[in-house]
Amino acid sequence: MPVKSLLATVCGLAMLTAGAAAAADCADGPVTVGFLPKLDTDPYFQVAGKGAEEAQAEIGGKVIQAAPSQATAEAQIEFINNLVSQGVDVIAISGNDANAVAPALKRAAANGVKVISYDSDVAESARTLFINQALGSSLASMMLQSMSEMIGGEGEFAILSSTPTATNQNAWIAQMKEEMASNPDYKGLELVQISYGEESEQINQQQTIALAQAYPDLKGIIVPAGIGLPAAARALEEAGLTGKIKLTGLAPASLIRKYVADGDAQDIWWNVSDLGYLTYYAAQALAQCKVSGEAGETFEAGRLGTYTVGDAGEVVLGPAKIVTPDNLDEFKF
Repeated sequence: MPVKSLLATVCGLAMLTAGAAAAADCADGPVTVGFLPKLDTDPYFQVAGKGAEEAQAEIGGKVIQAAPSQATAEAQIEFINNLVSQGVDVIAISGNDANAVAPALKRAAANGVKVISYDSDVAESARTLFINQALGSSLASMMLQSMSEMIGGEGEFAILSSTPTATNQNAWIAQMKEEMASNPDYKGLELVQISYGEESEQINQQQTIALAQAYPDLKGIIVPAGIGLPAAARALEEAGLTGKIKLTGLAPASLIRKYVADGDAQDIWWNVSDLGYLTYYAAQALAQCKVSGEAGETFEAGRLGTYTVGDAGEVVLGPAKIVTPDNLDEFKF
């Protein structure tokens, strides 16, 4: 056989082999999706898990949800490995640390497991899609706007985040700092400290009181963490500081309902069950090669309708709202 013909044959076989491998990578029906939240005791992720189960009941497949008892990257890595060994087809992770979990996720991908993130992103190179509850820029702006409105546009405030490595919260804090520096509407605000509740109710309460004691003129605290905001509200109530120090941030509206109703707190929130529901649909679409993570691709998500993949594989659930006494009844969780 002439050399050119031989090369053509070899190349053709290589292309067929690659094509067959690519086809094999595409599931022909619903698959098993392993959900890996930040923390197993956070009610936020339990509700999101219910949304995933709702989607599973509609389109089939299987949901496995497992999470560590400590909100650390090291703990999540062990669970990533466990999910791979269980034979899941897709891992959906809410990252405790964007970069630290990336090597384990890449190893999972090398073993044929597709990876997406939800709620809190991981390194872009370690996943295909990021299912975001709302545009991060809008959440940061809304938290800062809410704080400013509650304390009359001037005075000291603090931020009580979850962990120093929380991807989404660090991005929000950075944006809030930028907006304070560039927007004259916030010139009267002074960020005095950033503290961390370490995804623990007790530590969040301790840090709340520590901030109140360290800054006698403190007017408010932004708490961009689901566990932290209700814990901070209870701590202030027990210390007789409710109302004196205003609260805003992210938390299930139902957990701080009375504080919102009394005007002592506000909340930025969305439908958490829908986040899990959308994540499951996105995972199935990825597994079946209906999307590949390219901007502009679309997929169907049941009762939520059609979604479009944005830049860097981001899919946004929808806009959040500032929860006030006027719209509190809209939020059941």
